[in-house]
Amino acid sequence: MLREERAGATAILTLDRPERRNALAMELRTALIAAVDRIEADREIRAVVVTGANGTFCAGGDITRMDATDLAAGRERFRLSHRLVKMIVESSKPFIAAVEGWAVGAGLGLALCCDTVVAADTARFMAGFGKIGLIADFALLHTLPRRIGEGRARQILLYNEPMGAVVGERIGLVDHVVPDGTALDFALQRAAVFADSAPLPIAMTKSFFARGLADALEQERNTQSAMFLTADHTEGKAAFLQKRPAKFRGL
Repeated sequence: MLREERAGATAILTLDRPERRNALAMELRTALIAAVDRIEADREIRAVVVTGANGTFCAGGDITRMDATDLAAGRERFRLSHRLVKMIVESSKPFIAAVEGWAVGAGLGLALCCDTVVAADTARFMAGFGKIGLIADFALLHTLPRRIGEGRARQILLYNEPMGAVVGERIGLVDHVVPDGTALDFALQRAAVFADSAPLPIAMTKSFFARGLADALEQERNTQSAMFLTADHTEGKAAFLQKRPAKFRGL
């Protein structure tokens, strides 16, 4: 479900769960943690590109596996997820997201944990958490307003509407828009810049940008773990899987 490759001084991590549109099941998150841990310890690797196979970046969390039935289970889920978030955001190495197709929910969160977002002109982005009775997670409440400002972040997180790559570039969600099918190639070109760059200034710069992350993740963990137990989340999951409109009651 995760392919790990090298291109010179760049590591390439490819999400590869075509049957679930590269959804971030806990097993995939665990595999990413192991891969990023290895990469962080390898001084020969100067940059990391994260992408998705089969024309989709990541469809978000695996809704069929969102099965926390008590607060402790929800908190454990986020202990693992937040370890991955911190490893990427606080990494000494620059991460570049190469987005083709959809980046939804936690998939959008994964892209925004990266330092640079390269998107195909056909790529689409959406938060979508509210559609299943949840708040945004995977650090989006930290990364999104820092990228595009609080006002625009409110529009994305409250309305849960899809956004194309061109609009995303205009508001700062996306850094580079490229022709369909070329996001990975362009991301590798950008990553190659770091092969000859001094690594320590990059690491120190990233550490400044990571300030405030831990507090945001702790609040996210406490809040979302409780949201998992609501009737609205149960209804949102059922409606999504049954492909019908949800009937939320604020419970």
